[in-house]
Amino acid sequence: MDRIKSLDALRGFSLLGILLLNIVSFGLPFSAYMNPTVYGGATGLNLATWFVAMTLWEGKMRAIFSLLFAASADLLLTRVSAAIYYRRSAWLILIGLLHAHLIWSGDILYPYGVIGLLLYPLRRFSARQLIIAGVVIIVLHSAWNFGGSLAMRDLGKTGGPEWDQVRDMFAPTPASVNEQIRIHRGGYLDNLYLRSREAFLFEFPMFFQFLFLDVLGMFVLGLGLARAGVFNASRSVRFYSVITIVGFALGIPLNYWAAAQWANASFKIPEYFQYVAVTADPGRLLVAAGYIGLVMLLCKAGIDWIINPLAAVGKMALSNYLLTSNLLTLYFNGYGLGCFAHHERAKLYWLVLAMWAINLAWSPLWLRRFQYGPAEWLWRSLTYWKRQPFRRLLD
Repeated sequence: MDRIKSLDALRGFSLLGILLLNIVSFGLPFSAYMNPTVYGGATGLNLATWFVAMTLWEGKMRAIFSLLFAASADLLLTRVSAAIYYRRSAWLILIGLLHAHLIWSGDILYPYGVIGLLLYPLRRFSARQLIIAGVVIIVLHSAWNFGGSLAMRDLGKTGGPEWDQVRDMFAPTPASVNEQIRIHRGGYLDNLYLRSREAFLFEFPMFFQFLFLDVLGMFVLGLGLARAGVFNASRSVRFYSVITIVGFALGIPLNYWAAAQWANASFKIPEYFQYVAVTADPGRLLVAAGYIGLVMLLCKAGIDWIINPLAAVGKMALSNYLLTSNLLTLYFNGYGLGCFAHHERAKLYWLVLAMWAINLAWSPLWLRRFQYGPAEWLWRSLTYWKRQPFRRLLD
C-alpha cells in the first residue's frame, strides 16, 4: 500500500464521516446541532441517534480531517517555496470565504487556510518535536475548555448579556427557531443574510474562542504523525491493532458518559461545558485513533474494494466537500426544494446515505478521465499560477 493511497483513503473516510454531523446543520436550526431538544426530536430513535453521534462521530471525524490536512501539507512543505505555499493557503482562505457566505456557513476551509499559514516555519522540525508540541497545544485547549466550564457555571448564576448570547446559541426561544426555519425556507437573499451572519461568528469570535487552538493542535500533531509514518500504513499490524482497540475501548465509554451526563441534566447549558466540552479532546482523539488504526489495517490487508472508492473520494475531497454543500443546501433551502426542518433527526441519515452514494460513485468515474477533481485542479492551478494538466492520458 503506497503512502498516497492510504492517506487518500483515510481522508475519504473522514470526509464521508463529517457529513454524519454536518447533515444536522444543513437540515435543522443552528442550535439543534448540539441540543436535540431544540428541534428534530429528543425522544426514542431521534434521541438514540443523537447519542450515537455524540459517542462515535462528533469531533472525531473533524479531528481526523484536520490531522490529514496537515499531513497533506507536509508533502509540500519541503518541496515548494514559501511563496507557493502561502499562495496556496491564501486561495484556500478565499475559497472558504466564498463557500461560507454564498453556499453554507458551516465552512471549515477558511480556518484551515488561516491556521495553515502557521505551518511553513515547522517544516524542519522532527516528528517527535511536532508530536510533543501538538499534544501540548491540545492540553492547553483542554485547559481552556475546563476554564470555560467554570466561567459558564458562574455566568449561569449571574446572567447578563454574555449569558444571553450563550443561551441563544444553545437554547434559543421558539420564536427564534421559527424565524430561522422561515428564512431557510425562503429565497436566496434572505438566506444569504442569515448565512453571512452565521459565517461571521465562525470566522471571528468563535474562531478565536473555539477553533484556533483546536485546529492548530491537530495540525501540529498531524505533521508529527505523518512524519512518523502513521498515515502511510507503514507501521506494524500490532501498532495499528493496539491504537484501534485502545482508542475505541477508552474513547467510546468516555464519550457516552459525557453525553449521558448532559442528557441527565436536561441539556442545561452549564452542564454541557462541564461534561461534554471538558472531555471533548481526550474523547475525540481516542476514537479518532481507533478509526485511523482500523482504516490503516484495511490498507495493510489490501482490501481494495473498500479502500479504492474511499481513496477516490479522498483524492477529490475539496470537490466532494463543495458538491455536498451545494446539493444539500439546494435540497433544504427555499431557493431549492425547501425541505429545511421537514425531517426528524434520525430520518436525515437517509440523505447521508444518498450523498455518500453520489460521492462514492462519481469520484472513481471522474478520476478515470481526469488527474484531479475540478476544485483540486483549479486550486492547484491558482497555487502555481499556471494551468495544470487536467485530462488523464488514456491508453
